[in-house]
Order: sequence, then C-alpha cells, then structure tokens
Amino acid sequence: MSEPSLAAELAQWRAGARRFAHNGHEIVWYGTEPSDKPVLLLIHGFPTAAFDWVRIWAELAERFHLIAPDMIGFGDSAKPRGYPYSIMDQADLCEALLAECGVQRCHVLAHDYGDTVAQELLARFNTGHAAAQLLSVVFLNGGLFPETHRATFTQRLLHSPLGGLVSSLMSRKRFDAGFSLVFAEATRPSAEELDVFWELVSANGGLKPIGHRLIRYIAERRAKRERWVGALQQATIPLRVIDGADDPVSGRHMVDRYRELVPEPDTVLLEAVGHYPQWEAPQGVLDAFFNFHSARG
Repeated sequence: MSEPSLAAELAQWRAGARRFAHNGHEIVWYGTEPSDKPVLLLIHGFPTAAFDWVRIWAELAERFHLIAPDMIGFGDSAKPRGYPYSIMDQADLCEALLAECGVQRCHVLAHDYGDTVAQELLARFNTGHAAAQLLSVVFLNGGLFPETHRATFTQRLLHSPLGGLVSSLMSRKRFDAGFSLVFAEATRPSAEELDVFWELVSANGGLKPIGHRLIRYIAERRAKRERWVGALQQATIPLRVIDGADDPVSGRHMVDRYRELVPEPDTVLLEAVGHYPQWEAPQGVLDAFFNFHSARG
C-alpha cells in the first residue's frame, strides 16, 4: 500500500484540532489523550505551525502526553490584524493552554521562534513566576542569542521600515525561494512539502496583513537579551540544544556561542541538516531527544 500524500496527512492532522480562546481569539492546538505519561509542550517556529512536529509526533507520543499549539498569528489559529504580537504574549498563550489542560508540570521541546518563547517560560520559572513547573527544555535551531541570529533576506525586509509593504507583497514564489534556503542542500523541501507549508502560512488570511507585526520578535530579542540569555545561564533544570549544523540562520555558529555562554553546555550537532531538523532529520532528533531524557531517568 502506498504512503498517503502529504496533503492527506495534513488533512488528517487538522481533523484532530482542538480549540481554546486566548484574548478573545480562537487558538488551534493538538494533543494526545491525557495519561500518566509526562507532559511535553511543543512550541513551533516562524512562520509555520505545530504540523512541523508531525514527523516525530508518533514516537514522542509513545513516551509523552503531547500538547502543541498553533500560536496566535500562525497556522490555523486566528491571525488578527492590528494585534500586539509578542514573545511575551505567546508565552502567556502557552501558559493559558497548559492551565486549560490542567497541566502543572511539563517538559518543553521548542524550535526557532518557539525557542524564544521557551526562554521566556524558563525566565519565569527561574524567578518563581511560572504558571507551571518546567522539568526540562530542549531547543532546536533558533535565535537563542540575538548576536548570532542571521536573519534571512525576507526577514530583514519585513523588519525594516518597508515591512508593511513587503508583507503585503508576500507571494507563493517569494515564500518558496526564501523558505527553501534555510534547509540543508540535500534536504530542501519538495514541491509537495512547500504546498503544505504554504497552506498553513496562508490560512486565515495569511501573513500578508501581519507578517511585519510578527517579525517584531527580532527587536524583542535584542531588547530582552539579558533576560532571555540569563534564563539559560541561570537554569537549574536540564537543557539541551539539538541543532542542524548547516542552518544559515542559527546553525553551528549559534551552538558555538551557546558553548561560550551557557555553563555545562549540552549540545548535539546534526551534520548536513538545516534549520528544520525535526523535518529534515527526524530520527536524529528523536535519538538525541530520547538520549537526553533517558540519561535523566
């Protein structure tokens, strides 16, 4: 029997969507049924959605109770115009979802933009202001340090004074070209994969009206560098970075900086892998993730 198409896989994924309200807006999230397994909160990156986790979902679900939102402005969640998008608000959203699910303790697996959300959750936990107890955090490729984040050309334009215009001119062709470049050469997305990513990016009005607002996280990272880098340096729970080494945005150079700044750094580099390791090298991510958890009982 042939494998289902990726479009069919997305349709099946969407059929499992659950919903809750955040600041009056509908948020879509995905999860496994509650159980006695430890909870794992999965936080996706920019500009995609929780579907990024689909290639490692089944294996993670064997060991964890999974909770994964499409954050506000992303995927199938609401994408309101004029909304004050921020990392702080996305952290509030994650905490509200955990509360909605009755979760008081969880592990975190984050990627890209989601890494910064996880840093804010960690900062709250470090200072005793978290809504849930964090047990561990694993970061995939992301801008943990603003000085090592090499934004793509499109991201730089979105973050410029021309951001609103650039956002309004976003097209499928421009998306495909820019998005493909953050993958490793051997793992560039196929036309079918780009179809699915674009479907999620363009849902609910897409990025055109809001892309320049979402991208403000770049400035937010700079403004809150001390808080978010400090969260890593002051952490009392286990942390690991699993990183695609060939990522031009936050690859090997980011891991080098992590090793300089974070005490007792625990890092895994995946060679010939780019910015989306959970998509490009799912088994490598699973091996490194489960090894991290097995080493801690």
